Amino acid sequence: MKAFRMPSIEKLRQLYSTRIRSLFDPLTAAIGRSGITPNQLTVAGLLLAAVTAVLVWYGRFYAAAATFTAGGLMDMLDGAVARLSEKVTPLGAFIDSTFDRLGEGMVLTAIALYYARDDNLPMVGAAFATMIGSFLVSYTRARAEALGLDCKVGLMTRAERMVLLAVGLALQRFGVLVVVMYILAVLTAVTVLQRILHVRRRFQEKQREGAAGDAPAVTPSPKTDSGGRQP
Repeated sequence: MKAFRMPSIEKLRQLYSTRIRSLFDPLTAAIGRSGITPNQLTVAGLLLAAVTAVLVWYGRFYAAAATFTAGGLMDMLDGAVARLSEKVTPLGAFIDSTFDRLGEGMVLTAIALYYARDDNLPMVGAAFATMIGSFLVSYTRARAEALGLDCKVGLMTRAERMVLLAVGLALQRFGVLVVVMYILAVLTAVTVLQRILHVRRRFQEKQREGAAGDAPAVTPSPKTDSGGRQP
C-alpha cells in the first residue's frame, strides 16, 4: 500500500506547480486589472480545446500543439485570477471542472478519429483508454472530496497529462504522440488505482480511529487489604 503513496512525487509536483504559477503572477495581476473574469478565461480555454480538436482532425499538429498549450494556460490562469480578484465561487469551480473534462475529451476524441482513418486501432484504443482514465482520475478525486477525504495523489494528474500531450502533439511527425498516448493510457489507469487505494487506506484509518474511540474505558477495581476490606 505504501508504495502507491510516493510522497516524493507529491512534493516535487507541489514545488514545480508553485514555481510555474509564480512566473505568471505579473500576467495574472494584469488580467485581474483588465476586468476579464475567470469564467471568460474558462470559456476561452474550452474554445481553444475545440480549435485544437479541429486542427488534429486535419493533421495540423504544430498548430494544434500551440492552441492546446494556450488552452492549458487559460486553464491555469482562470483559477489564479479568481483567487486574486476574490471571485472564487462554487459555480465557477463547477464550470471550470466540467469544461476541463469536455475540452480534454474533444482533443482525445479527435486524436482517436485521426488514427482511425488509417485503421490504427491500437492508437484508437489508447486514446479512448486515456480519456476514460482521465475522467476517472478526476471523478475519484471529486467523489473522495465529497466524502470528506483529500485525494490529490497519483502520478498522472491533469497538469502532467497536458504537458505530455502538448509535447506529443508538437512532435507527432516523429512518432512521439504514439508513445505519449500509450504512456498516458497506462499511467492514467495507474493513477486511478493509486487514488482508489489511497481512499481505501484513509477509510480504514478512520475505522480504526473510530473503533479505538468507542472502546469502553477499563476502570481498575479497588484494592482490598488482607481482610478483604477496601482500604
